Amino acid sequence: MVKQVLLFTDLGIDDAFTMLYILFRKDIQLVGIVADYGNVTRDKAVWNINYLKYITGRQEIPVFLGASIPLTGIGVETFPEVHGEAGLGPIIPPKINYPVYPISEMYHMKNIDLENLTIINLGRLSSLATAFVLNLEIMENVKEYICMGGAFFYPGNVTAVAEANFHLDPYAANLIVQYAKNLTIIPLNVTQHAIVTPEMVNQINDFHQVTQDPAGLIIKPMLDYYYNFYSKSNPGIEGSPIHDFLTVWYLLHPNAVGLSKVPIKVIPDQGEGFGQSIADLRATPDPKYKTHSVAFQFDYELFKNDIMNTFLTNRFLPSK
Repeated sequence: MVKQVLLFTDLGIDDAFTMLYILFRKDIQLVGIVADYGNVTRDKAVWNINYLKYITGRQEIPVFLGASIPLTGIGVETFPEVHGEAGLGPIIPPKINYPVYPISEMYHMKNIDLENLTIINLGRLSSLATAFVLNLEIMENVKEYICMGGAFFYPGNVTAVAEANFHLDPYAANLIVQYAKNLTIIPLNVTQHAIVTPEMVNQINDFHQVTQDPAGLIIKPMLDYYYNFYSKSNPGIEGSPIHDFLTVWYLLHPNAVGLSKVPIKVIPDQGEGFGQSIADLRATPDPKYKTHSVAFQFDYELFKNDIMNTFLTNRFLPSK
């Protein structure tokens, strides 16, 4: 059965790789995209989404305007050193004007069955939290949620204890933890090991050099830029950790990801623990903590083989 996905994204390099993977596959229907701030500003996220829609010939996918600031009210920080000035590494895409809709229109998408819809959140949770605030009843009827975020018993990537998506809007993260039903969290614990090596990137690029597929050809410059950052910040790392991708990969390969049901919360109080994700593993956990599925391991060999099978057996024709 084809899986329906509504994607929330602050479209940077790993988000772009994730979106391309979805569009290269026949077993996922991308029914809509909500553009967020995060890796880049919301405006740049929209720009990048429209560019990817153009080069894959998928102009029909609706795009909705998500949040441009966090619920904390703290100013937005973007990460050009990680994702490039525009969010796609060295690529500065042309501006392509497709329609963009307010987030309230998201509730009125046609041909959507909420009971079979998966919402996947790749960035900050501000937009997803806003969607809950605007229409809790509809959001509670969504089949499942998969969010990249948090770090459980694992070093953070913004502070010593906090991962970026949770740290930069813990109010939103906590709202989702409190109200989302059937929520799976894919934390830094596993995403840091979701490595795409330079050898994999070169193989994908060689294949698409032959097909001259623009959607395949942007992967190498993006991931080379990404790996350059990570090889300096994490000396000895063997490739680029494509954090956000593991959310979609889990959707298609749930049996290849090890989950634990854990009572969790996100620290919203200013201080050194701001944005830290905590799991209460006591025999009698705090009743204020909500129990959700958290990923702690995955099958890397299957992960790697699936990426190569997807990108080396499919292609897009250039858009007209």
